[in-house]
Amino acid sequence: MLQSTPQEHSAPSFKTVMSDEITITPDAYEQIKALVDDEEDIEGVRIYVAGGGCGGMTYSMTFATERYEHDCVLEQDGLKVFVDAVALHYLDGVEIDYQTNDTGASFVFKNVFQAVGGAGMCSGCGAAGGGAY
Repeated sequence: MLQSTPQEHSAPSFKTVMSDEITITPDAYEQIKALVDDEEDIEGVRIYVAGGGCGGMTYSMTFATERYEHDCVLEQDGLKVFVDAVALHYLDGVEIDYQTNDTGASFVFKNVFQAVGGAGMCSGCGAAGGGAY
């Protein structure tokens, strides 16, 4: 009779450092860096993904006061960008830009569906996922 030996179960590993999964344009970098530098007790920005209805996921940013256990980190010239390891799957290939037009200025997430496929359009309403924030 064969006997099995108990195997050690370790926590699954996850990526902790980003390299080229997310691209931040120079204009977006300057704007984000200025916002972070103007705040006290802010370590960087957190990019997150949330369910967005029929148009797909929504992508946004907020200030980050700390790094969490499952965060991936992109550090670029003094700016830290944090992304949850699960959210990174949906953000792989995204480019964050900062655009100014007649109605104002905003951060724009481009190529948001590159990692998971799809066109980002709702067939019923025509709304696009991703976009400006």
